[in-house]
Amino acid sequence: MRGIKGMTSIIIPSYNGLPLLEDAVAAIRRYTDPQETPYELIVVDNGSTDGTCRWCVREGITCLSLAQNKGFPFACNRGLRAAVGEFLLLLNNDVTVSAGWLSAMQRTLTFREDIGMVGPVSNYVSGRQQVEYAFATMEEFHGRAAEVLVKEAKRSESMMRLVGFCMLFKRSLYERIGELDERFSPGHYEDDDYCLRARMHGFNLLMCRDVFVHHRGSASFKRSNPVEVQRLVERNRQHFISKWKVDPANFMH
Repeated sequence: MRGIKGMTSIIIPSYNGLPLLEDAVAAIRRYTDPQETPYELIVVDNGSTDGTCRWCVREGITCLSLAQNKGFPFACNRGLRAAVGEFLLLLNNDVTVSAGWLSAMQRTLTFREDIGMVGPVSNYVSGRQQVEYAFATMEEFHGRAAEVLVKEAKRSESMMRLVGFCMLFKRSLYERIGELDERFSPGHYEDDDYCLRARMHGFNLLMCRDVFVHHRGSASFKRSNPVEVQRLVERNRQHFISKWKVDPANFMH
């Protein structure tokens, strides 16, 4: 499947996070020009009990309803299978995008044939994608993001890995390397694994210095027991090591 030329399929997994999802979608609709960058929204409802799918139906958004919470990689894969766009974007439901975000990311992604995947900078993310831009309110955030879009215009940096909270890639990459590895469900290290596989297949990854998005950060996992979350992180780290014979900490840096 080649995908609809120029279209981006935005895939948003969500689990009992309707207020977050409403904010995320509102920002996408406000700050994305469908004439300039056509897009479709696909929400994958991970067994929510908060009326997520009913809201999506009212809003005219495609909603894939799962019977139970199967985790982030599983939900992303179901969304990817339903997507029709030439470009594919995985987006956390606790991310707020800003003016010009998608067109700038697409411009970087399509600059060269070898570029397979790009990601933005943010206030809350691990690694080099985290930046320190001061703001106290969401209004100030959008003002800062607009400044960054101009000040850092067309600037990008090569990356070893990108974090999956907002990750845009070409359909050609997806068709080459396949889906996210569901052994990492419900989440952690599936994005590191995907980035490594992309690089092994000759794709380059870039960070868009000119796209600043807001991330509340680990909204789903914050509701979990911190001890259990740490156990999950360590378990998936061991999965990564068993699969690739390398510690992901070394891979990240």
